[in-house]
This record gives sequence, C-alpha cells and structure tokens, in this order.
Amino acid sequence: MYHYDQIDRDLVQARVDEFRDQVRRRISGELTEDQFKPLRLMNGLYLQLHAYMLRVAIPYGTLSSAQLRALATLGRDYDRGYGHVTTRQNMQFNWVGLGDVPDALQLLADHDMHAIQTSGNTIRNTTTDPFAGATDEEIEDPRVWCEVIRQWSTLHPEFSFLPRKFKIAVTAAQNDRAATQVHDIGLQLYPNEDGEAGFRVLVGGGLGRTPYVGELVRDFLPKEHLLSYLEAILRVYNMHGRRDNLYKARIKILVNEMGTEAFREAVEEEWQRLLALGPGGSVDLPEAERARIAAFFKGPDLTADPDGEAVLKEARADSRALDRWAEVNLHPHKVSGHAIVTVSLKPIGKPPGDITSNQMDALADLADKYGQSEIRTTHEQNMVLPHVRQADIPALYQALEEYGLASPNAGRITDIVACPGLDYCNLANTRSIPIANQIQERFDDLDRERTIGELKIKISGCINACGHHHVGHIGILGVDKKGEEFYQVTLGGASDEQAAIGTIVGRGLSADEVVEAIDRLVRTYLDIRRDAGERFIDTYRRLGAEPFKEALYAEA
Repeated sequence: MYHYDQIDRDLVQARVDEFRDQVRRRISGELTEDQFKPLRLMNGLYLQLHAYMLRVAIPYGTLSSAQLRALATLGRDYDRGYGHVTTRQNMQFNWVGLGDVPDALQLLADHDMHAIQTSGNTIRNTTTDPFAGATDEEIEDPRVWCEVIRQWSTLHPEFSFLPRKFKIAVTAAQNDRAATQVHDIGLQLYPNEDGEAGFRVLVGGGLGRTPYVGELVRDFLPKEHLLSYLEAILRVYNMHGRRDNLYKARIKILVNEMGTEAFREAVEEEWQRLLALGPGGSVDLPEAERARIAAFFKGPDLTADPDGEAVLKEARADSRALDRWAEVNLHPHKVSGHAIVTVSLKPIGKPPGDITSNQMDALADLADKYGQSEIRTTHEQNMVLPHVRQADIPALYQALEEYGLASPNAGRITDIVACPGLDYCNLANTRSIPIANQIQERFDDLDRERTIGELKIKISGCINACGHHHVGHIGILGVDKKGEEFYQVTLGGASDEQAAIGTIVGRGLSADEVVEAIDRLVRTYLDIRRDAGERFIDTYRRLGAEPFKEALYAEA
C-alpha cells in the first residue's frame, strides 16, 4: 500500500486542525447548522436519523493491521464499539458525538488515514478488486492506478464542487469484482493485440433513482494518458452536468441525454486540447512518478509452498466445518501454497457489514500472524486477508471461529448486502437490517445453502440504492406506501463482467410477505434449474422472469 510522506501528513493534519476549530464554533453557537453542514460534509460527517455518522476513507479497500487497530480504537473510544463496512470499501461509525469528532480525526491522522472526500459532490473513494495484487487473473495490480487517481483527485480545485458525487472503480481482471460497469467511470485494464496494457473506459454507470450500466467511450486508452483523459471527462461533466435538479445531476443522466457518441466526441475534443499543452502543461504522470508509486505495491515476498495444499486438504478431510468454510471463503492465490481468504461479516442475525472493535483487533492480530499484516474491505461488505499460507488456514479458521468471523457463506444466500436503512438513515423509507436478518434465519441451513449455491441478495431502504439492490440476483427495495413499509423485488441484476440492472417484477410486498416470497423464489429455482451447476442468475437468464414472477406472487 502507499505510505504517506510529510506532505501528506501535513495536509491531513491541517484539515484536522481546521475542523477542530469549526466544531468548536458550531458547539458554541457561532455557526448555525446550515453554516456548519458544508464544512462537516467536507470531513465525512453526516447528520443521520439519531446521531452523527463519520465515514472513514479506506483507499481502494487496503488497510494495514495498525490502521485496522486504529479503527477499532475509534469505535471503542468514540462510538459504540463497532464499525460498518460500506459498499465503497469505506468504514462508517454511526454514533459519534460531535465534540469527539476532532479527536477521532486526529486518531486517524496519526495512522495516515482521514475522512476527506467521503461525502459531498466530489470524487469519492476509488474502489477496486479486493483480490488485487494476490490473484493470478489480473495483468497487473490495479491499486497502483487507484493511488494515482487518489492523489490526483484529492482536493482537486476544479472538481471540488461537481454537479453531484462522483465514483470511479478500477479492475485488472476479466472477472470483475469491482462492479466497474455501474460506476460513473469504470476502468478495465487489459492488454491489446500488441501486448500493451491500457484501459477500457466506461462512463455513465450508476444505481439510485435511474440505474444505468456504463457506456463504452474509449476501447483502449494507453496507461500513460489516464489522468488527462479523466480530466477531460470531468471537465465535460462539470461544464454540462445539471445543477438545477438534484435527481438529474449525475453523469449518467448527462451521457443519456447527450447520447454516447456526442458525449464521446466532447471528451475527445477536450482531451486533445489537454494533450496539445505538451508535457509542460499536462496532468499525465511522468514515468518516474508512476514508478515511484508502483514501488509501494510490490507486495509481500512470498515463497511457494508445495506442501501447503496437501496440509490443507488433509485438515479439510478431518473437519467438515473447515471444509464447508473453505469451499466458499477461500480463493486461488497467484503463489502456489497460498490462498486469498474472505472473512464474512454476515453472521446470522447481525447487521450485514458490521464488525466490532474487538473483532477488528483480533483480525489485525491474525493478519500479523498469518496474512502479511494486510487486510482488504470489499464492496460486498466483507473483509479479505489476501496473502495466507494454505498450511496456516486450519489455525486461522479456528481463530476466526472463536471471534465470530468464520461464517461459511461468501457469495451464498445469507451473504446479504444491505444499507443501514431506517434504523439509522434519515433518507430511508424502510428498514433493511431486519429483512436481511429474517432471510438469513430462513436459510440458516448449511446443506440447503450449499444446494442453492451462488445467489446474491441486495437490499436498499430507499431509491438511493446504497444497498445496490439493482444489481442483486434478487434485489429488494424498500418503499413507503401511506406510512407503511413495503418491499419491491427486482430479479436478474448483476455487477460482475455481465453487469445488468434487475427488472421489477410486480407489486410491492409487505414486510410480513417478503421472506415467504423469497423462499418460494428459491424453491422454484431449485425445481426448474437444469442441474446443480446452474446458478440462480443463469436460470433466470435462460427462462426469463415469468416462472419466478408466478412463484413470487403465488399464494403461500
């Protein structure tokens, strides 16, 4: 991961000192809430339904063990002893007191962290594949380019007050674990026919009130021109994006209204203008600077362990629990004898994505002992240890189990993504967490869950879609009907390389109807799938919505 230098530390410290004085003036009454609001949003501080919420930036989802311990301390000392992993790979703390926020930000600054640009109409945290740097599927580590984007976009004077918030995702693997096609800008790193690496650039994806899959605006962008091309896109958006209507201000609306070809032409024209400035006026990085940043991402010096696979195989044969967990929570590593470990934050009956301070401390210790002191957050609200020896997996599993972090459900029906909903958020129409918990409890049977296989359920408490319901195989959207909570079901969504927006299949269901309806959907899928290898999403794509719609609204 990138390491701060003194310039970085001075910048973050100056922001902490500035905000400390702003908080003092708010508490004393020198600032009204209306005056304070834009200042707190610049520091990732929201005023939610019951309390302030602080959103901490985790660039491209990468944490050191020391930083995770700092987050544990923040949760313990300034919140209620836990944090919440978000779909932008950040972490939120939902109960911070306003007077404690400057001290919390100082704690972050002391560990090279901050909350800058986690809110507001700016370029938010750039996200990526949580397996980056560990999987053999990628052509290079995409986090290098995420860091380049982070440094370019942080406090960028021209893009600090965009028409609306702006989100970028980067991947370098064919298996898209970064949901690049449903971002304002999605960057897919791949080699062309000559073996040169460059970016496929998609623009205008996004969820919320009007969901879109991104449009291809450039099939191959040489890596060395990434920043100038991003600058051109943002300039076109900043110039032409709507500022008169909050609901039509995202770049996806601009791309749709201009048309993809006209938008592409506008970007190309602006980009050529930037390139004409020459090296002296370009924002593109000199190779020496790119190499300096890349040097931080060389990764740990791992040695192949030819016996590791056999050790793990024997341990799995001796433990059914370990075997079931390893089946879904382990993933191949590029170095033989190692594995990528998904640590599920979806235990049955707990809010999806929550992790206690004690669990954070424990996971940091385990990362030091078994995982090269590195932890990742994921946009599916879990965590990852990217570099673990297979021979250490049995001991790691036992420790995870002790701390309640060994749920064997990564990618399964109980691995539900959900926003905080009406339990916390003043924008929500309905509760999300109770519905997620009820579905988990209904399918809390490892044999049944294994039979069902991969099935992604995502739940949002309102149309803002923070739970990404549009791209769930089964999506659930909370809607208000005359003061009552109802839930609309969408089917067929996906955020991977076959990204699709789910289709609404009928009327909303009451809270009491949802779980039974999901159960009927799943039983129908099991009845009509071709074989045990056909996933829910594959069956839906083959047969369409009709058989599922009939099941969803059938009499119980």
